[in-house]
Amino acid sequence: MNAFEVTVIDYGVGNLMSIVKAFEALGCKVNLTDNQNEIAHAKCLVLPGVGAFGAGMLKLRNRGLVEVIKEAVMMGTPTLGVCLGMQLMMSWGEEHGTHEGLGLVSGRVVQLPKLTKLKIPHMGWNKLSIRERYPLFIGLPNCPMVYFVHSFHVIVDDPSLVTATAWHGIEFVSAIWRKNLCGTQFHPEKSGRIGLAILRNFIEFAMASAK
Repeated sequence: MNAFEVTVIDYGVGNLMSIVKAFEALGCKVNLTDNQNEIAHAKCLVLPGVGAFGAGMLKLRNRGLVEVIKEAVMMGTPTLGVCLGMQLMMSWGEEHGTHEGLGLVSGRVVQLPKLTKLKIPHMGWNKLSIRERYPLFIGLPNCPMVYFVHSFHVIVDDPSLVTATAWHGIEFVSAIWRKNLCGTQFHPEKSGRIGLAILRNFIEFAMASAK
């Protein structure tokens, strides 16, 4: 892999270095940036994040990144949202009130149910149930284990976009895909060999799209 450049959007939420290091371990050049022009002309985009939905959207707006992200996705830029990043792709989030999201995917973000004997946030390793292997899950074993940290989950209006689910009291959406848009509720950068394979699949998808 010849130093393909991955643009990671820096909007001031969470520790981004783990995902930067994961892509660097795969031989990529990583551009960690909040520069609108660099995002607009990126070969591919990664929107990571840990934290609350409303705060994440506020930081994107304050840095003037909402429209440039939406336009890049509309123009076909391969884009991966991770954890909060995937949640921000939805129309609405219901964390500490109702907040408008990026609206890239019709859907909403709601709290995981507080059920007896289940801890919230859902934190740690859990099994993926893969529905559709393209593009993120090509070559992966059945039911791989990946790492989660979240208290909220997405509900998408179009169930055909769901490529993987997991179980924590309820079955919840763990990955989505539509054309050039991918999202994972889990953290591939913290999911060991499986996570690196998923990120590699995203890079290969982005490289093929750039040809």
